[in-house]
Amino acid sequence: MRKIAIIPARSGSKGLKDKNIKDFNGKPLIAYTIEAAKRSQCFEHVIVSTDSEKYADVSRKYGAEVPFLRSNKNSEDTASSWDVVVEVLKEMEKQGEYFDVCCLLQPTSPLRTNEDICNALHIMKEKNADAVISVCEAEHSPCWYNMLPPDHCLKSFMHTETLRRQDLDIYYRVNGAIYWVKTDLLQRGENVYGEKSYAYIMPRERSVDIDIELDFKMAEFLMKSEKR
Repeated sequence: MRKIAIIPARSGSKGLKDKNIKDFNGKPLIAYTIEAAKRSQCFEHVIVSTDSEKYADVSRKYGAEVPFLRSNKNSEDTASSWDVVVEVLKEMEKQGEYFDVCCLLQPTSPLRTNEDICNALHIMKEKNADAVISVCEAEHSPCWYNMLPPDHCLKSFMHTETLRRQDLDIYYRVNGAIYWVKTDLLQRGENVYGEKSYAYIMPRERSVDIDIELDFKMAEFLMKSEKR
């Protein structure tokens, strides 16, 4: 089974400027994902897809391959991560490289480890899955969430009677860290959340997905705490 890691790193982030190469505890943020992929020893290739020569140079410095810059179409913020993955697979096919499975690893999840990558792959093999996607326990139950009317009245705000936290069901959320998917599923344009898709459960402390400055500071704090 041939495997490829694909790390999407578009420049021009709106929420946090240049977040993918922003200094994170002494290294560019993207370096942690590249190094985790390399340490896992799961992949024939670790590819970074970017629209920036600057990002490409940083990625190569930490051991990733950047065989081409992504197309203008997939450099827009309207392009999905799966559009980017399919583009990489097609470009690699032009070079005679074919893969059975790919692993989308977002650089905004620096606390994900090489063991997480390997453990998720183990589930894929064990269950003969089409996809294995990382999740973590949700911080709060959906029972505590609702929309507010224009006057902010709280009448009917709670979905249920007030319950103790320990009495509520456990909910999970996709944490954005790991997406193992069979390549033929993507090439057929099928939904990755199908009957043969399974969860890999990660702890919340490794599940920060950096989008804004607060996420960045929280992830840095958690990494420094772990090192101590």
